[in-house]
Amino acid sequence: MKNRKLLAGPYLFWSVSFIIIPLLMIFYYGLTDKKGTFTWSNIAMMASPENLKALGLALLLSLVSTLICLVLAYPLAMILSEKNMNQTSLIVLIFILPMWMNFLLRTLAWQTLLEKNGVINSILAFFHLPQQSIINTPGAIVLGMVYNFLPFMVLPIYNVLAKIDKDVIYAARDLGANEFQTFTQIIFPLSIPGIISGITMVFVPALTTFVISDLLGGSKILLIGNVIEQEFKQGSNWHTGSGLSLVLMIFIIASMAVIAKYDKNGRGQHFNENYSKKDLSGTDLHYSVCTDRDFDGPLL
Repeated sequence: MKNRKLLAGPYLFWSVSFIIIPLLMIFYYGLTDKKGTFTWSNIAMMASPENLKALGLALLLSLVSTLICLVLAYPLAMILSEKNMNQTSLIVLIFILPMWMNFLLRTLAWQTLLEKNGVINSILAFFHLPQQSIINTPGAIVLGMVYNFLPFMVLPIYNVLAKIDKDVIYAARDLGANEFQTFTQIIFPLSIPGIISGITMVFVPALTTFVISDLLGGSKILLIGNVIEQEFKQGSNWHTGSGLSLVLMIFIIASMAVIAKYDKNGRGQHFNENYSKKDLSGTDLHYSVCTDRDFDGPLL
């Protein structure tokens, strides 16, 4: 028991030093003025037109990038879950390989590709096609978000789909369900915990990012993350920056609440042995998941 407590010491030190103390500092600066007096004015700064515009744009771009990531990630995760282990490992390795590179370098690479005299416009000019003004637009920011955060959507969905008991799918087909019914009534509901986790892992960093919007949006587009960064770095106003950060914490806490609601007890990883489904006519059918060793003939 003492050895376990000693082993937990470094983790406790890390949590206190890099999580609890910074959070307490954010709360202190966000709820006080420069004289140390309690105030709500720092949080109320979010209601200014400039900050509301930045927050609204950040929410919009985050929702769009999260939706695009979901649309791209779900089919890919389904394909990976149906491959054998060797093929899946290779594809996943290739897919997450860019994540081994520094986040800033990956975004700078897209800046080089999208700028006015960048690689994409050079290729278009070579084929005598009209050049595109992509850099410093909301579309460029969404592209950067999708590129950087797509793996965080794929991996949790793939993890859930790979753990679905195949016997459940076989049983549903034996009971008369077609491919669409199997997907909508079995596969998709069981993958919801992975979808919720993926949405959270993409939406939260997309909402709070400032590097992507700095590099791909330039100074023309300000998200709430850029506003907070400017308050801390350029204005040296820790009180206002901390107050705005506290507002963003609301979205993070809400995301954690959603995960706690939809991912209780690891749902999505397995079915209960006794499960209720509907056949093609809508009649409830109760069955137990069986394997080939349990029966010689058809289920019905």
